[in-house]
Amino acid sequence: MLTISQLAAYAGVTVRAVRHYHKVGLLAEPERDRSGYRAYDAAAVVQLIRIHTLTDAGVPLARVQQLLDADPQEFAAGVEDIDKALLARVRQLQHTRKRLARLAAGEHLTLPQGVVDYLDRLRALGVDERYIEMERDAWIMVAAQMPHQIDAVIAKKHAQLADPDMVRLYSLLNDVLDWAADDPRVVEIADVLERLAMRAIDAGETATARLDDQFVQLLDMTVAGSTPSAERLLAILEERGWRGWTRIERVPARHTPHETSTGDTELWESDATTRAAHETVT
Repeated sequence: MLTISQLAAYAGVTVRAVRHYHKVGLLAEPERDRSGYRAYDAAAVVQLIRIHTLTDAGVPLARVQQLLDADPQEFAAGVEDIDKALLARVRQLQHTRKRLARLAAGEHLTLPQGVVDYLDRLRALGVDERYIEMERDAWIMVAAQMPHQIDAVIAKKHAQLADPDMVRLYSLLNDVLDWAADDPRVVEIADVLERLAMRAIDAGETATARLDDQFVQLLDMTVAGSTPSAERLLAILEERGWRGWTRIERVPARHTPHETSTGDTELWESDATTRAAHETVT
């Protein structure tokens, strides 16, 4: 007859583990002898070894008793089920690791790959990192509002970088955060924005992306508060008959913005879409 310490040593486990198996009902707890000690026999050693073998192989404690009581066919089926569950867990952990890697990469955490690639293209154009960070933050908010449309929108943004006016716009935005309100280049930005927007409208590009009015106002206010030159740019656009710059809408009748059945104004795709995130001073 063995003490609990001897039992644990024979099975290669700790005394604490033996007591836990007693508690959860996996290992029968013998009666105490006259001295108050538990005495274990060889059958307990065998049972404990079987329990330890299963748990050490990754079998959850809740399934151990089922496998101990199973016949060979049931045992094989039970092991297969556990293996499938472990495989699903492995995949979940791999997904978690990828998300952690994206977290370490910064921009990848909250942005799709297409937007990250777009920001990298702006860096290649020499755009100031401070501006890119502001545009990135706007993209984060926009992507969260239209998760199923963002890939289509950013694909067009990539295509627009072939437009000389778009490249010129970003060259102007490079150090825009340092401009004074009366900087003459603000007028040139307004000229470029107007050409780009008119080109998109005249090309008959329709809108598929929508942002609610409150969110649009948030983006516009963020742009307006970024630098004094942004407020002047907005004033210039309004003087020329353009309304806002997140939804850069032409007021004259021949360029009336599309209206939805609920009265919300749809966004122009091309550079008129999500203006605060892309082409305006942020």
